[in-house]
Amino acid sequence: MENNDAIPELKPHEHRSGYYSALKTGFQETTTRVQEMHQTIAGWSFQMLRWIPGLDKPARLAQNTHDAIAGGVYTAIREGVGGALTVADWLEPHTVAAINPPASVEPPSRLAVGLRSALNAAVGDHLHHSANPLAITMGFYVGGYPIPLTAEGLSANLPEPSDRLCLFIHGLGCDEHSWRRNAATTAGDAPDPDYGQRLHTELGYTPLYLRYNTGLPIADNGRQLAQQIQHLLAVWPQPVRELAIIGHSMGGLVARSAGQHAADQGLSWLRQTRLIICLGSPHRGAALEKIGHRITKALHRTPITAPLGKIAAARSAGIKNLRYGLRAIDQPGQNPRALPSVALRFIGANLAKNADHPLGHLLGDGLVTLNSATAPALPGDVATVRLGGLHHMALLNEPRVYQQIRQWLADDANVE
Repeated sequence: MENNDAIPELKPHEHRSGYYSALKTGFQETTTRVQEMHQTIAGWSFQMLRWIPGLDKPARLAQNTHDAIAGGVYTAIREGVGGALTVADWLEPHTVAAINPPASVEPPSRLAVGLRSALNAAVGDHLHHSANPLAITMGFYVGGYPIPLTAEGLSANLPEPSDRLCLFIHGLGCDEHSWRRNAATTAGDAPDPDYGQRLHTELGYTPLYLRYNTGLPIADNGRQLAQQIQHLLAVWPQPVRELAIIGHSMGGLVARSAGQHAADQGLSWLRQTRLIICLGSPHRGAALEKIGHRITKALHRTPITAPLGKIAAARSAGIKNLRYGLRAIDQPGQNPRALPSVALRFIGANLAKNADHPLGHLLGDGLVTLNSATAPALPGDVATVRLGGLHHMALLNEPRVYQQIRQWLADDANVE
């Protein structure tokens, strides 16, 4: 007789969130860093005691005893908690499968997606290389689901595709929902349309939203995106007349990196690409990451703070890339080349109401300076706009930003 209550057979990582594995790694690494600081401080203390006449041998004996006991305690904590988290990680798929059968799978909440995106920003390269299920796989998303890049998948998720596409690429630690962060109105009202929905209504573009692991190197994401776009256009239900790409912050760098890879590999989609629009992208690097790099170096200069330096240095490759912007990623010391037939448009913001206020050269939009966002010194068809009274995240949904985007797209397509 069939047992309908049996837990279904699971594939590796099926129903496994990956949080226990990530928590185990984070806990064990933090414990190791604390132990290193403890040993360094204790070592200095015992060294000072050995300098006192007559206390050299007793101090050495006390230090050896201390090190043995402390080492055992830290090992017990590290392995004990790590073992418990390993067991929890192993049990999780069976528990989830018993409570929520596979047939009832629903897309995760925006909070869950946001938490996962933030974790990918911090340690996404580690999640990727350790095959953790939390590592985000690049894809085009709608309604919380990835769109299968097949004719059937496109028709099911995009019922009225046009021959003009507009791809939106989010920034560090964000996801496709970030384009609607300010779109909600009062409770009970329908949310305001985002840039993509408005461009669909007013100019006939089909909007597509990318989700990707922002902790990976920008060049790696650029290469992945170049291949994804090539595949997308190959299965699109009609010939694509025009592709526009809009990237916020890191997303603008990923878009430009994808364009460079497409040019190097001779990928056909670059010929349909008319515009790449970057909103607050740190083309010349982000000041915050530059400061973080200096702090990390300073922490490594003393034995006591070196463990803290190791923690700071564990931030993802994606974050570290922001120190340079798009420069020095593929060819250190050189600015990226211009893309043939692709116009570049840059929008930078100033916290001050006056877009040209000197504050913009120091703080810019709070994360990216005006000089980095709007003056990458590139040849070719390049135009920049500066807007005042905006912070970095406001660029995602703001009327003045949309009007500028619409104007560029309408002018480029000769649409009145």
